[in-house]
Amino acid sequence: MSGMAQPAPRIEVKLLDPRLSAWGLPRYQSAHAAAIDLHACLDAPLTLAPGEKPALIPAGFSLYIGDPAIAALILPRSGLGHRQGLVLGNLVGLIDPDYTGPIMVSAWNRNPPGGETITLVPGERFAQMVFVPVLRPEFVVVEAFSGATERGGGGFGSTGRG
Repeated sequence: MSGMAQPAPRIEVKLLDPRLSAWGLPRYQSAHAAAIDLHACLDAPLTLAPGEKPALIPAGFSLYIGDPAIAALILPRSGLGHRQGLVLGNLVGLIDPDYTGPIMVSAWNRNPPGGETITLVPGERFAQMVFVPVLRPEFVVVEAFSGATERGGGGFGSTGRG
């Protein structure tokens, strides 16, 4: 790395829930944080019972990424996922750079039947969003690949254990 800082990409944020001004606008929680926390923009506490269908939880804002080389991923916060069993409905959410609608997070309780319920309260930080580079390769249809690898077409477990 050259040490020359690249200018940060500019992403427009439209606030859809005025409570974010008090709870915390989309921002990084520390100088080296990789993701911004998302607040549960709920009107009342939401209880998720083990094994029930996922709930859609609004994050209270929308984005205009606009750059096809950037996308956003929505991930669970580690504390809620590990300690309480909250996971995302599709495990990882993808926000395409051309999506400008409200950010909604599908979440469910992975605890076993009869296990702990999870209750999210309005304003609670429950998920996180990280911005990632996107590569959009040009596909070239070929009869045979132009190079060979040691692994070749070996699939699951083909490189052994350990």
